[in-house]
Amino acid sequence: MNIFEALRHDHDKQRKLVDALIQTHGETEQRHTLMDELKTELEQHAKFEERYFYNPLMLNDLTQEKARHSVAEHHEIDELIEQLEDTEMSSSAWLVTAKKLHHLVHHHLSEEEHEVFQLAGKALTEEKKESLAKQYNGAMH
Repeated sequence: MNIFEALRHDHDKQRKLVDALIQTHGETEQRHTLMDELKTELEQHAKFEERYFYNPLMLNDLTQEKARHSVAEHHEIDELIEQLEDTEMSSSAWLVTAKKLHHLVHHHLSEEEHEVFQLAGKALTEEKKESLAKQYNGAMH
């Protein structure tokens, strides 16, 4: 497995969670559970993706700008999660923010998979792609 396959596996999980989250209504156990799962998944993924994918890409001129942009989007996602935690779950404002999070997560993952992965594929050796996947998966799972 290479780093792209490892990341895409977790991206699929994040898409399912964020899609399910915006289908929930009111302050329910389901909404709380999905929110907790999504928050944990996004935080862990961002931490280890930055360590085992973006840090090596920051060192390469070809990928440095895209890597910085993606890390900035991780911070935007964190801010939306904080907003959700500070908003009454049963309010309409909560769903508005959840939909912003949904949009940003989908945008971010799509951009990573279609733009960053392309450049990273040129910047990283096959051996590096596999060793990064092992490190990332080891940390994540």
